[in-house]
Formats: sequence, structure tokens, C-alpha cells
Amino acid sequence: MSEKPSDKRPTIHDVAARAGVSKSLVSLALRGSSKVSDASRDAIEKAAAELGYRANAQARSLADRRSRTIGINMAELDNPIFPQMLSGAHSVIRERGYNTMLVSGERDPELESAELAKLLEFQVEGLMLISHRLPATTVRSLAADVPTVVLTLRGITGPGIDTVTSNDEAGARIAMQHLFDRGHTKIAHISGGTLEPAVVRERVYREQMEAAGLAQLIRVATGDLTNQGGLEAARLMLTDSEPPTAIFASNDISAIGAMAACQEHGLRVPDDISIIGYDGVALGALRTLSLTTIAQPLTEMGRLGAERLFDRLEGRKVKDRSIVLEPELLARGTTSEPRT
Repeated sequence: MSEKPSDKRPTIHDVAARAGVSKSLVSLALRGSSKVSDASRDAIEKAAAELGYRANAQARSLADRRSRTIGINMAELDNPIFPQMLSGAHSVIRERGYNTMLVSGERDPELESAELAKLLEFQVEGLMLISHRLPATTVRSLAADVPTVVLTLRGITGPGIDTVTSNDEAGARIAMQHLFDRGHTKIAHISGGTLEPAVVRERVYREQMEAAGLAQLIRVATGDLTNQGGLEAARLMLTDSEPPTAIFASNDISAIGAMAACQEHGLRVPDDISIIGYDGVALGALRTLSLTTIAQPLTEMGRLGAERLFDRLEGRKVKDRSIVLEPELLARGTTSEPRT
């Protein structure tokens, strides 16, 4: 008669007994310690697999008095730039053997505050804030409790804070120069509102138009960095008596909305009107649309942010606590010379 399988979950003692090693050696091996020989590690991993053993993360945390968890606050789940940054961060966090706890306020400041408090309650060892909506006072308050890295927000300094951003001023200038080089003068801008990156991009648009002697042609409509916002902003622009020949949208998502508005008005992109976005999000839909855009190094921003966080956790001294990366132009199929 075959032995009835036990419902009891295998323990670290069971793994040690099967592998013929001590419990402490199993513990070291499961933590990835270099003190374990390859032969012992292979035997332990084989025993754990045969028994179906899974490490108890909560018990390990209690033993270490560390959560081995990085808390990540992502401003919005539906904006594709944030998951790209998260992907870069995850690659580093996984390599270090840490866990991730993700929260999002979804454009609700009160909910975001509650979610951030939840991360601290779980005693995360570090915070990554992939958010451009948080005030500096909130960031500094969080950094007083735990090492903090902020992505997309510049100028926030203080103990325990690192920042990783993209050069929005340079990116906006590249976008405007691209349109100028193609002969456009009637250039309109779909702004993202009061968020810091959007404010910078709008300011540079205005400066570049004025520097080119085109102040009288400045046209700005707010698109709030959403698809619907870009659609409605472009609808307003296209009803002008002299509509623009080119639109510089503050991000790729609002640029797609602008393209939809052009289609509603029977305009072909780029034959009748040129459109350039901002962000360079890695979406198949955007490549299919062949959207000309200013690409931020989003994955690299996430990766560098996580590395800076571990620098702090491991006590490394870093001279520059603020990293600014350079964007680049991806000239695709939505910009051309204006139709005469």
C-alpha cells in the first residue's frame, strides 16, 4: 500500500535532512550567500525542489529584522511611461534579492497619501516615487523615515533623497527645432497643465516661438497629459480661422488624441498637419502610428533610480545625488514640411 502524502508543508529542517547538510547552511544557500560551495548549493536546491519547499519570507524578515522590500509609488497605472520606469527598477531590485510593494494614488492626492503611509507601515527599506504630483514637503517627510528616490521631479533636495530625471528643457527645444527645420511657423502646443514636466515643456515652447519672432502665433491649449485631453485641445485648435500646421503635444498620449481630432476634421497626418509627441513610450500602437516623439530613457531612469537607492542602503557615498539624462528625437512618420 502506497504511503499517503502528507498535507504538512515542508520546512527548512526537511530540506537540510534530505540534502545532508545543516539548517544554517540551507538558510545561507537560500539567501544566495557566497559562503556556500557549489556542490552544497546544488544539493540544497535539488532537495528543496523535490520537497516542494518555498521559503517563508515573513519568517526570514523577522529573523533578519529587515523587510527586504522596496516600496514603489506609481502616480498612474494607465500612463505607459510609469510601467517602463518600473520595469527598469524591477530588474535591479530582483538582482539584489529584494521584494517590491507597489501602490498608486491614481491622481487622487488623499489616496496617494494613504497608500504611502501603508508602505511605511510595512517597514519598506527604501522608497521609489515614480510620480510628478508629490509636493517637495511630502517627499522630504518620507525621506526622513526611509531612503527615497524620486523619478521625474527635479530640484527636490534633502537628507535621504536622490532624483533621476530627463532633461525636459533640452527635449522641448529638440522638438521645436525639428518643426522649425521642416519649415513650420504656425506651431501650436498641447500643454499638460501644472505638473512640473508639462510646465517646463510649455515654457520652452513659448521661448522658442518668441526667439523665432513668432510670438503672435503662440497657441496653447491644455490637454492634461491624457488622450481625451489631447483630443479636446486639438479640436479647439483646428476650429481657429487659421489652424496650425504643426502641433507639439506635451506627451505621446495626448498626441494620439490630437491625431484623432485631425481625423475628425478630415486632415491627414503629416500631409495636412504635423504632430510630435513627447516620452517615447514603448507601445506597439505608437510604433504602428509612426508617431514622431522625443524619447526619454524611461527604463534607464528606473534602473538608475533603483541603483541609487541601494547605494544608500549599502552605505556608499555618491557625490552627485541628482541624475539628469538626455532625451532624443525619434523622427518617424507624423512630421513633414507644411503643405503650401
